[in-house]
Amino acid sequence: MIRTCPVLVVDDEETLRDSVSQVLTREGFAVKTAASGSEGLAVFGDGVFSLVLLDLRLPDMDGLAVLRRMKEASPETPVVIITGYASIESAVEAVKQGAFDYLSKPFSPDELRVAARKAADNRTLRLENIRLRREMRPSREFEPIIGAGKSLRGVIDRIARAGPTDSAVLISGESGTGKDLVAREIHARSRRREAPFVVLDCGGLDEPGLGGELFGYAPESGFGPPEGRHGRFELADGGTLLIKEVSRLSSRLQNDLLRFLETGEVFRAGSARPISADVRLIAASSVNLSQAVSRGAFRDDLFNRLNVVPIHLPPLRERKEDIPPLVEHFLKMHSAKAGKAVASVSTRAMIVLAEYDWPGNIRELDNTIERAVVLAKGGRIEIEDLMSHGISLGIPALAWAGGQFRPLDELEKEYIQAVLRDQNGNKGRTAAILGIDRKTLWAKIKKYGLERRESS
Repeated sequence: MIRTCPVLVVDDEETLRDSVSQVLTREGFAVKTAASGSEGLAVFGDGVFSLVLLDLRLPDMDGLAVLRRMKEASPETPVVIITGYASIESAVEAVKQGAFDYLSKPFSPDELRVAARKAADNRTLRLENIRLRREMRPSREFEPIIGAGKSLRGVIDRIARAGPTDSAVLISGESGTGKDLVAREIHARSRRREAPFVVLDCGGLDEPGLGGELFGYAPESGFGPPEGRHGRFELADGGTLLIKEVSRLSSRLQNDLLRFLETGEVFRAGSARPISADVRLIAASSVNLSQAVSRGAFRDDLFNRLNVVPIHLPPLRERKEDIPPLVEHFLKMHSAKAGKAVASVSTRAMIVLAEYDWPGNIRELDNTIERAVVLAKGGRIEIEDLMSHGISLGIPALAWAGGQFRPLDELEKEYIQAVLRDQNGNKGRTAAILGIDRKTLWAKIKKYGLERRESS
């Protein structure tokens, strides 16, 4: 187990409470106990538990009433009923009302261990399902970090050093440089690798929604849904939380995040009780946070807490030696996805790809290769398959192939042909893209014999 699972035992028999506590403590659980229903509800309300063991016969309350109140407050927390043989029917009724399972007295330590582990694992699965439904986005297979340049080797070295620790990591870099990928690689190298990896992108959210997504809503608090809602910290418990575009957090949320880093506790909106969360925090930003601190837009103490292990991802234009292996990777991936046998990139097309500045970085290159694979007519990506994306900004590179410059007329012919094809033969749109009038376009079409291609 990655962390100690908190368990609550509610039973009026002191001997049973002690024996259950001893068995579960040896199994790595952190056990709290209560001798009555009212005490159990009070303890339950002050913490977050992976499991509750609840006796049906309590001196002050009906055990079923305690069960109902616990399930209303925290539906995902499994409750295992403890009952005597004569009360099996009541235990079955409890299961119908939401109890996870029941143990009949007297039970052995092995029976207790199995029931506790199954219940705790069930809670983990339920929270994982909540997290997956919350993200509501198509998943992509985990992609490796591609490249062999000096700058990327430095990044990979930092990932290797930071991964096994629990230190906070701050990943900086322009949009599209692969910050998510680096965060996932850090998680994969950590002791938390089997626990959840949860992501919150602050870029598309504003308060109060951002605070609710991050820390959750308490039930019946007047904030969020009436039944309450888990925040990303709760969903990431035991694992890693990536906060993207952390610079978008308001002053209040920056303060709340700093409090977590100092205490390990968060507060749901509308609740005065803290929730402990064992979370490894990774922050990412396309904004220079150091400059944001200088402007007074970001807390200096929070920046220092997040920046324990800084990792900067250079833009693709500064690591062009990594473009060929990235192209090869995306080509294989999108060819398989499209069901097409596009196996290579022409020399001239690769030159253009290497010389383009890629303002959208790796994400733009990924999208470009996907589009080129779809447009490709044969088994190789040609220059014409790149033109519609605007890669023609690198047109000077088109003149150089195989150690020789090509005639300007030849380049012009290929370019006009590519734009015509992209515009499905529409002369008006083609002329507008080329920056010439229709009369001039017609003249060039006739000059290069393209009217025969258009009519075929």
